[in-house]
Amino acid sequence: MQNFTFQNPTRILFGEGRIADIAAEIPAGARVLITYGGGSVVRTGTLDEVKAALKNFTVFEFAGIEPNPTYETLMEAVALARREKVDFLLAVGGGSVIDGTKFIAAAIPFAGDPWDMLAKRAAVTRAIAFGSVLTLPATGSEMNNGAVITRRASSDKLAFLNDLLFPRFSVLDPSKTFTLPPRQVANGVVDAFVHIAEQYLTYPADAKVQDRFAEGLLLTLIEEGPRALREPENYAVRANLMWTATLALNGLIGAGVPQDWATHMLGHELTVLHGLDHAQTLAVVLPAMLQVQRAEKRDKLLQYAERVWGLREGDAEARIDQAIVRTRLFFESLQVPTRLSDYGIGVEAIAPLVAQLKRHGMVALGEHRSVDLARAQQVYELAA
Repeated sequence: MQNFTFQNPTRILFGEGRIADIAAEIPAGARVLITYGGGSVVRTGTLDEVKAALKNFTVFEFAGIEPNPTYETLMEAVALARREKVDFLLAVGGGSVIDGTKFIAAAIPFAGDPWDMLAKRAAVTRAIAFGSVLTLPATGSEMNNGAVITRRASSDKLAFLNDLLFPRFSVLDPSKTFTLPPRQVANGVVDAFVHIAEQYLTYPADAKVQDRFAEGLLLTLIEEGPRALREPENYAVRANLMWTATLALNGLIGAGVPQDWATHMLGHELTVLHGLDHAQTLAVVLPAMLQVQRAEKRDKLLQYAERVWGLREGDAEARIDQAIVRTRLFFESLQVPTRLSDYGIGVEAIAPLVAQLKRHGMVALGEHRSVDLARAQQVYELAA
């Protein structure tokens, strides 16, 4: 196991009815900006529930944070927060809203162009405190310090991390996911699955705790993901999915082990250039990435084949093949297609995708930094 430092300061309020408890988590007298996306939190009554819990605070609202939140929209929220002297933020929604709120929190006190925090890795030394009310389990943003932001004007989708950007608290109420459309439920399962895979399917580090934890989370997604689509108001199923998605990317299973993230980087370019959902890009890229990188990932792929898919008999290479096939079929069983052609994207799109990776400096990806532009092109071609 590698050396590591692990600390996660986010306080989790888990279970039905926990929105009522948020007032005790916010400093008295705070001027609170609620951030959210489309109308779902309004239609379902979640926003009203949040506002009722904040009745003793001065509250402002900012709506319209998109899936794959954009710099342009978020800067409007920054302007509002600065104008109204907001000193606490509350994200109500899924990972995109929470990611966007992290950017807003860092941008409000930032001197200069806040895009420099992503494009130039400018230091983030201050951030406005914030919490979240999660309505779509997928990204793990409710319990980590990372965010991914898109800039429409330049077709960039970039990530940043900072320890000031852990939510102070997050409310996880599984009942708030009952009304999610099937596509969003399926996307959430795929997103969490690939988050785990990026930290697990690398090379052995004799990290038995992390491996067993990751395998248990994958098995939970395989069992409960299809059930969530069949039984949309099964509280126990939604509770297990919600907590799995949070644990998939709160830093715990990635502590002391090598990590990959090449699948995410290739996926980001598909979202920027072709508008695919984040999870759709992961479902397309991961099976192809595992095939191209199978020699480097051989030991962990065999472990994955045995412990997650129960493949113990026969030739080792055949077991790896079957594990990759099972992964693809699992995504497709959730009605998330796994080929570029399924989304109307032809081979002519590959060269611009590779060019985007080069422009963003994504030329040595993966746990061994071996996914160069030539291998990235192989992955896209195999995913076609």
